[in-house]
Amino acid sequence: MRHTLLQRGLLGMLISGLLVGTAQARTLETAYGDVEVVDHPERVVTLYEGALDAALAAGVTPVGAVTTRGGDNVAEYVTDYLHANELEHPEIVGVVREINIEAVLAQQPDLILAAAQLPEEQYQLLSQIAPTVVPHTQPLAADNWEAEARLFGQALNQEEAIEEAMAAVDLRAAELAAAIAAADVGGTAFLARWMPSGPMVMSTQLIATGLLEKVGLDVQDAGLIKADSAHSDVLSLENLSQVDGDWLFLATLNDDGQAALESAKQSAAFNRLNVVQSERVVPVNGQLWSSANGPLAAQAILDDIENALLP
Repeated sequence: MRHTLLQRGLLGMLISGLLVGTAQARTLETAYGDVEVVDHPERVVTLYEGALDAALAAGVTPVGAVTTRGGDNVAEYVTDYLHANELEHPEIVGVVREINIEAVLAQQPDLILAAAQLPEEQYQLLSQIAPTVVPHTQPLAADNWEAEARLFGQALNQEEAIEEAMAAVDLRAAELAAAIAAADVGGTAFLARWMPSGPMVMSTQLIATGLLEKVGLDVQDAGLIKADSAHSDVLSLENLSQVDGDWLFLATLNDDGQAALESAKQSAAFNRLNVVQSERVVPVNGQLWSSANGPLAAQAILDDIENALLP
């Protein structure tokens, strides 16, 4: 019965779409082929944090979104942005990689923005509800978020707004780089995500580590990360010396990770680190620093960098 209702709903939306027509449609090249999108989508559902970020940066508030990794809502920085700008919170239509198709259907979207990792089976269902834009899969790189944001901006017919948002990130990073150099507070840096089982060194090819590089820090991974991987294996406390640089940014995804980090701080191995003794360990939000991407995430990460290095 549940699948029958879903199929009827999809059929109804397909008929409605045919009645509306595609006179105002534009064609985008996506991972699953060419997709026609309306010129001015009014009901947008994002199934990926980067898509939610880009939509908001482009001035479009989605009606539906998925939760952030390790959380039960959108990322904290997104919630802060919504509140600060008095925007309506999108309905939650699933968690990362577990989309509730019926919840998406209930939002009656005219555009769906998804992640490059969206399985084809889900794409086939979603594309019956509304045009679904999926970016091409790319090798891991610190600037991948820019290409994705541009594609989402095209889908929303807000290319100029996206370019302005990305230009603002570049300008601020350049200004911070100059200020950090003038203050002589740069040096080597590591980003580690602290899990309940221990710390993992994060790749130098993430948006956060890319921004650390842009502001003038020498970001390292101690050679612990395999090609095209986002992080290393879990390190033991005895091996923490491999991430002992001038700065250590420590990200936790949830309360369990935070509790594990607090426990590690009581150990001799942790306290022997030069970066700990020089008080240059910077706790950061793992949902932002190791999962999010987009122009708004970049600005929030730069906020953290500025507050840590230039208090």
